[in-house]
Amino acid sequence: MAVAEVPREPSAAVSDVVHLDALGPRGSYRTRAAARITDVTGTEAARLSLVPPVYVGRALAALREAGPVPAADLDGLLAAGADAFASGTAGGLDVREYERLVSRVSGTPASVVRTATRETARFVRRARSSAGQGGPRGTVADWRDPSLHGGGAVWARRGDVFAVNASGNHPGVHRLWLEALALGYRVAVRPSRREPFTPHRLVAALRGAGVREDRLVLLPTDHAVADTLVRGADRAVVYGGDDVVARYAHDPRVLPQGPGRTKILVTADTDWREHLDVIVASVAGEGGTACVNTTAVLVEGDPAPLAEALAARLSALPSLPPRDERAVLPVQPLERARALDSYLRGVAEGTRALLGGDGIADDLGDGSAVLRPAVHLVGRADAPQMRTELPFPCVWVAPWSRADGIGPLRDTLVLSALTRDGALVDRLLAEPTVANVYLGGHRPTHWMAPGVPHDSYLSDFLMRSKAVAGAL
Repeated sequence: MAVAEVPREPSAAVSDVVHLDALGPRGSYRTRAAARITDVTGTEAARLSLVPPVYVGRALAALREAGPVPAADLDGLLAAGADAFASGTAGGLDVREYERLVSRVSGTPASVVRTATRETARFVRRARSSAGQGGPRGTVADWRDPSLHGGGAVWARRGDVFAVNASGNHPGVHRLWLEALALGYRVAVRPSRREPFTPHRLVAALRGAGVREDRLVLLPTDHAVADTLVRGADRAVVYGGDDVVARYAHDPRVLPQGPGRTKILVTADTDWREHLDVIVASVAGEGGTACVNTTAVLVEGDPAPLAEALAARLSALPSLPPRDERAVLPVQPLERARALDSYLRGVAEGTRALLGGDGIADDLGDGSAVLRPAVHLVGRADAPQMRTELPFPCVWVAPWSRADGIGPLRDTLVLSALTRDGALVDRLLAEPTVANVYLGGHRPTHWMAPGVPHDSYLSDFLMRSKAVAGAL
């Protein structure tokens, strides 16, 4: 692959097409090989430089040679980076143009993108304290700490270079890897072609704030080169479907992030009507595209009344282009929307469609379509449909009984338990495959906050405790 490195701003608009350069350890890097990034109507919006394997190898070597961001500088750099990301010009784009491109290309409603901008900046600003939340109470950060003279532990990195093979389903996916930078890792991010603007802006903002170029890089690649990046890092997080999880399941250096299969459980001692607002928000909030959006609701007793009420609420959501301020549903190219519709019809065979049975692709007439919500009643808690997760508000509602036990609730990123049964909550917390348990219906399942673990603390994967005794 022929490449040509030229000094330039990280992004420059040419005839309304934005150029997203790689952000390497020696600055911006534009290649002759570029991926065309089209919006939901099929119109080209950007060109993303794709770097070859040799460039990835050299970039990883440069990261490995660089030291961590000095602890004394970190808080100031993160604060400045957060400000630049939220309101400044980064990567050649001001914040409004960035948000417009994200919405236009990914089909995420404009209001959702704006909220994600503010929230991502909040996570940037608090990345250091969030990372520290995962540290064991018995450890310290520096071996020079006097408390170690009689014996103790230092919280230490398991490596130096962290790679992120990112997804593009929601801008918020890029909030978590910031903790790796705060913990002293040098970070390489491979953006998704579906939405490369957020990682490009975030890396550019942090580098503009003072993070050295050889400590944080953006390496767009094709799929064949992505594995070179993952295998070349000391630790890596990889987003994808069940196939990706299976591929890396036995590699201790890789943290696979697969489907969330987020669920809500409503037991007989709780009136679901009191929680309908939060159930609707859990399914459709954030456009219904995140791994923490609810895709299955299990009801102790008859699930039909809840499903019917949920379908009625979701049916009222408008079909609008993503740029419209009233838009709340995701938009995709018409061909892809129709493919998702066909797939859903096949998966849903044997269920009762309360919403979406006559199609979920609402043609906007410009080459794109809104993905309308779908609500299906299934006959049992362990039905295969309960594991199906799609990139729009699509929910399966099933009966659950005590005889079903914990089995149907397993493999869940977030489980919202609307119950007064403390013994059941104990069982849910003890279940290894349930990552997070939200109680009482106070927050939707897509709620996240700095310092609160997403799929455990990232530091559980990145760090370890080392015994230290004595002093020099």
